[in-house]
Amino acid sequence: MFSAIARIFRTPDLRRKIGFTLAIVAIYRLGSNVPAPFVNFPNVEECLALNSGTEGLLGLVNLFSGGALLQLSIFALGVMPYITATIITQLLRVVIPHFEALHKEGQAGQAKLTQYTRYLTIALALLQSTTLVTVARSGQLFGTTEIAACQNLLTNDVWWAQLLIIMAMTAGTGLIMWFAELVTERGIGNGMSLLIFTSIAATFPGAMWLIWESRGFEVFLMVLAVGIIVMGLVVFVEQSQRRIPVQYAKRMVGRRTYGGTNTYIPIKVNMAGVIPVIFASSLLYIPALIAQFNTPQDGSEPAAWVTWISTYFTTGDQPIYMIAYFLLIIGFTYFYVAITFNPVEVADNMKKYGGFIPGIRAGRPTAEYLDYVLTRITLPGSIYLGLIALIPLIALATVGANQNFPFGGASILIIVGVGLETVKQIDAQLQQRHYEGLLR
Repeated sequence: MFSAIARIFRTPDLRRKIGFTLAIVAIYRLGSNVPAPFVNFPNVEECLALNSGTEGLLGLVNLFSGGALLQLSIFALGVMPYITATIITQLLRVVIPHFEALHKEGQAGQAKLTQYTRYLTIALALLQSTTLVTVARSGQLFGTTEIAACQNLLTNDVWWAQLLIIMAMTAGTGLIMWFAELVTERGIGNGMSLLIFTSIAATFPGAMWLIWESRGFEVFLMVLAVGIIVMGLVVFVEQSQRRIPVQYAKRMVGRRTYGGTNTYIPIKVNMAGVIPVIFASSLLYIPALIAQFNTPQDGSEPAAWVTWISTYFTTGDQPIYMIAYFLLIIGFTYFYVAITFNPVEVADNMKKYGGFIPGIRAGRPTAEYLDYVLTRITLPGSIYLGLIALIPLIALATVGANQNFPFGGASILIIVGVGLETVKQIDAQLQQRHYEGLLR
């Protein structure tokens, strides 16, 4: 293992790529701690010290930004606008035929879709930064109105100062998108995934220190041991796949013979990744948002339904919240897998190139078989996602951790997924040069 790591730094090209990636990551983390103009940073720090975490969708965005959101930094929005734009572009392929046609055009069509994603990212960043500045100006960013510092997060709240903050945060999102593309092109691994990895990893020390301070060293060691076990199980499931064998018949083209090979279609147990967790968190934030806007400001008693939502759907330690979260993740897993994997399209492509599954006729029977396998393998995958997503909520109720508990939910799925893909890329490049990879 150590000799393989030494080979990485002895390979000039690989060493340069890793150095470039680390430099971009360092600049990204520096920008996450630089406050935007007209932000009262001492008051922000005071409110952060008094609030251990934020619930709901805002907490998820803060997790993906590495804590930069609540610091109101120039990189406050992080990678969330780009993630949202990418998901919207994928979903639009189902309802807009032009997007589906671009997806099938190959490299030229993919470049066009990427351009649309960039434009949508800037538009979403403009919208989200406007919302963030409005919430910060109203004093509701940290969910409390009792602390005077949280009511004065901006040093100047005139319209041109707010416009400058919005422009700075939107420009920061564009810069992050450029950083990610530079890492993908000149560095190692997927740039956007590595920036998300960095943001989440930056919250690990704070989350573990909070458990140590609140529950003691023994509970800290127990959580660490459980976290290592969970990480190992996540690695095992993320690498698990059902391999459907495919054979290609031999074809004569001129004097050459093509085909006659055996391969397989890998269907992962968790094909949806972390997307269902994000969808479920976003949807569960809507009832709390509706209740917040219907809460009387004059101190009178709120309506019964507002009280019920505020009791059971604003904190993750409530059993009703956990059950709804779990069921939503299962539903969104099936929904997203159905969008991203089209058995009819796969069967048509196999038939076009002379491929078939042994024992299954080409065409419609192949599509029905793939749908049969996909439906049944998605069930354990969705239950696995739901259980992993519940770990931070259980930790919130038992050991006093915040919602961004590192060994569960979206954080552990992204950390493991990005880590595995990056190691595979480094291993592939080592094998090209030394015939021996990072992992033996």
